[in-house]
Amino acid sequence: MNALRRLSIPALLLALLAAMVAAKPWLHGHLEPVVGRSLSNGLDIAVASAAWLMAAWGGARLIDLLAAGNGGTNPDGTPRPPRFPRLLADLLRFFVYGVAVLAILAFVLEQPVTGLLATSGVAIAVLGFALRNIIADIFAGIALNIEHPYHIGDWLELSPGVAGRVDEINWRATRLIAGDGTAVIVPNGIVAGSRFVNFSRPSPAFRASVPIMLDSEVPVERAKRILLSAMLCADGVLSTPRPDVIVEAVTPNGISYQARFWTDDGGRVALVRDAVLTAVLGNLARVGIGPACPKQEVRQHQPVQADTDMLRHNLLRQLQLFDAFDDEELGALAEAMREVHLPAGTAAVRQGEAGESLFVIAEGAFDVEVAAPPATGPTYPDGGQPPGVIHLTRLRPGDLFGEMSLLTGQPRSASVVACTDAVVFELARSHLDPVLRQRPQLAERLANLMADRQSRNTVERNRQQGVAPPAPVESQALLARLRNFFKL
Repeated sequence: MNALRRLSIPALLLALLAAMVAAKPWLHGHLEPVVGRSLSNGLDIAVASAAWLMAAWGGARLIDLLAAGNGGTNPDGTPRPPRFPRLLADLLRFFVYGVAVLAILAFVLEQPVTGLLATSGVAIAVLGFALRNIIADIFAGIALNIEHPYHIGDWLELSPGVAGRVDEINWRATRLIAGDGTAVIVPNGIVAGSRFVNFSRPSPAFRASVPIMLDSEVPVERAKRILLSAMLCADGVLSTPRPDVIVEAVTPNGISYQARFWTDDGGRVALVRDAVLTAVLGNLARVGIGPACPKQEVRQHQPVQADTDMLRHNLLRQLQLFDAFDDEELGALAEAMREVHLPAGTAAVRQGEAGESLFVIAEGAFDVEVAAPPATGPTYPDGGQPPGVIHLTRLRPGDLFGEMSLLTGQPRSASVVACTDAVVFELARSHLDPVLRQRPQLAERLANLMADRQSRNTVERNRQQGVAPPAPVESQALLARLRNFFKL
């Protein structure tokens, strides 16, 4: 309806002017005796010229309607892009009005249009030479709008350090909004004549990478395991397609790796790279490995392979669960822990199984999963079947799992599956029993921490299932079970 209203006014006025042109003999017969021949002829010229201009106006409005399309928004809420680029619509409007002006000169004023164009050739040549750069940008803009290498909203990188979201494509230039909010105006001729990267095409997801250099003494498989687990736990990295790590080069300073990952927002590439490198440095620090240094640098040699006992001790010291233990007690626990290697896809523990140990992650990443409940009631209103498992969280190096089974003997409350090849240290009940018997007061601290952790996991599980939050877990009840389990 809105489209018909926009076209109705030009159509009605054009019909009125066309009727006046068709009735020209009748109008002459009545107006000429009153106003004279010259004014009557002038009125004829004005009516005919107005008819051509009105036709051009109606054509321009029709172009606007065709270019805008149906309007509205996309399913994700973003404005629907116009059917025609603005530059092409402007060009078509210019063409329509130009034809109308030539028609007035040729058919209304009866002027030789071809002669007029020929005599103005010199002026056009002079003007074209003076405006050659602007004209080149205009034609480059026309070519870009025909080829559509990018659209409004795409994220482009024109050169290193020059990147932004496409905000406007006009006659002469393309305007980008950079990540810092500033506007970057780039002439269309420069864009069309240079190489640029469109991060939004053919799909919003694209791959980026960060280089990392490690000493050659670090085994390649171990290095890949550490780097891959860091990317899987970094914010902004897509889990599908899966990140990977490749060896790029072997140099005198060490082995160069490329940590490659996928993201879907060109505006956050720098932030995602920061998250990946932060996670990588954290994983390396936990296992006592640092980035490679130039071999010409004089420094005290530090062994790449950290002492296993020291590594276990440091992992336990970083855990809140054991912050009340002194160094001697942590040393005894670290010495007793068992190292376990798990291939990717292996479940370290399974929901419902019996267990009396906890695990501390040294290398790799793990997904915590629970079985989905049956599809009943309002939880699944559209009748769909629930997923096989519910993903609760992802664990990274330095995290622990299985502490409830260790401290209370209850079955495993969730399955923990390795996302990558992983290394964990297992602490059994028999390792912790002597420490708790010597210092029974540690049990209360452990019960408080367990209650807090179990409450957080339950809240997350219920949030994903869409049920009401549960009552908080009582630490005193856990303390009673812990003391009963360890016979304290």
